[in-house]
Amino acid sequence: MSALEPRVPSGPETPEKPLPAPSVAPGGPSGSGILGAAYRALSIGIVSVVFLIAFEATAVGTAMPVAARELDGVGLYAFGFSAYYTTSLFGMVLSGQWADRQGPLRPLTVGIAAFAAGLVCSGTAGVMGVFVLGRAVQGLGGGLVIVALYVVVSRAYEERLRPAIMAAFAASWVVPSIVGPLAAGTVTEHLGWRWVFLGIPALVVVPLCVALPAIRRTASGPVDPNAPAAALDGRRIRLALGISAGAGLLQYAAQDLRWPSLLPALAGAALLVPAVRGLLPRGTYLARRGLPSVVLLRGVAAGSFIGAESFVPLMLVTQRGMSPTLAGFSLALGGVTWALGSWVQSQGRMAPHRERLMVAGMVMVAFAIAAAPAVLIESVPVWLLAPAWAVGCLGMGLVIGSTSVLLLKLSPPEAAGTNSAALQISDALANVVLLAGVGAAFAALGGAAVGAGHSLAEGGAAASHPAAFLAVFLPMSAVALAGAWIAGRLDPVPAGAARLRGAGPGPA
Repeated sequence: MSALEPRVPSGPETPEKPLPAPSVAPGGPSGSGILGAAYRALSIGIVSVVFLIAFEATAVGTAMPVAARELDGVGLYAFGFSAYYTTSLFGMVLSGQWADRQGPLRPLTVGIAAFAAGLVCSGTAGVMGVFVLGRAVQGLGGGLVIVALYVVVSRAYEERLRPAIMAAFAASWVVPSIVGPLAAGTVTEHLGWRWVFLGIPALVVVPLCVALPAIRRTASGPVDPNAPAAALDGRRIRLALGISAGAGLLQYAAQDLRWPSLLPALAGAALLVPAVRGLLPRGTYLARRGLPSVVLLRGVAAGSFIGAESFVPLMLVTQRGMSPTLAGFSLALGGVTWALGSWVQSQGRMAPHRERLMVAGMVMVAFAIAAAPAVLIESVPVWLLAPAWAVGCLGMGLVIGSTSVLLLKLSPPEAAGTNSAALQISDALANVVLLAGVGAAFAALGGAAVGAGHSLAEGGAAASHPAAFLAVFLPMSAVALAGAWIAGRLDPVPAGAARLRGAGPGPA
């Protein structure tokens, strides 16, 4: 079973017995590292793919305000982000099924092709609708790629090397987080926003050519080549389609604030609710103690932060007249502090204090989101946003890494993959739903008119619409603050009831 094939746990699950030691992966002699002769090509290839995907992900936010303005589509601004997350939900589930049954090579190859095709579609778009379509194709490819890469790691690397290659994946996001927004702003100003999208497909060819032969040698095909081919789990595919279609309909309804939009909104909810109930642990949206709250917190943290961060460059460019380069640079420091937060939570001496660390992290996130719209006041120095946002990124580093650690701690070995999938679905789904919500509020309060009649590429300030931005940042800050409360419910047993741990089971 892959990490992306969720089932419905009956409640908070706790470890029962350790996993048996896995066998050594093929092709790698014991004692060699991830850059040893046996793994060098594979490691360089797949880490480079992750690096380029990370670079594109961090660069999009900087180029998006200019793209939306030139395509006369600021009213659909939130769709440019949420379309990616919507289709990635389906891609994740499909890739997990596909990789388990036929190996990761095909979903990885198809995923990268779809990702590149989406970039080309967005980069050559003449209208905002085509741009959003390209982002949706990108999301499908991204969902296929990320799960396939994890399956490659599980099959091709010895157990002792997996932490090192996963650390390399994480490290590959640090430099793009720092350099990506600045580079994207420079490219947007001097070459045009389209090259932020059109440049990546050509660059990904080289690392892909390096990695594919090694993947074919070490990780292709089913786990047991003698076993009969298994069909995809139709129920899970239908649930994944339900999540994607339901989220898409809700986004559409949120952008068209008229009475007829109630119909797609209701249809979206009818698809989304049962699909979510089938793919996430029971009690997730009731913040039940233990595993359900861990999964819920991941979505609350990611959704509130991404929902707010998506509008930061647009606010700086349109309301304070900053250039796209400077607007992107204001987010660069966050890459460093996010990495710092991840490092802090990984230290062994922090383990006894993890829950309090996560509460503090969510308070930091709420503070940063609430502080961001202060720059709408002309007398507030615009540079203050950079350190404030860095505080929020520090909090995210503490929380995101900790949710993964706690999830594995609360999962029995046979459910670790299933519960990991639920964590990723919660993350992506929260991004989609919260972006749809704040996008609707933004459009309703005049956000569609932001930037009208002004050249954002030249840093021209637009007509002021502070209420539209407040409708984004203040609700997202409240969601993050609710996350601080959820972070206090991660222990399956309340602190006051710890003395009862050995008293035996109580009533269900």
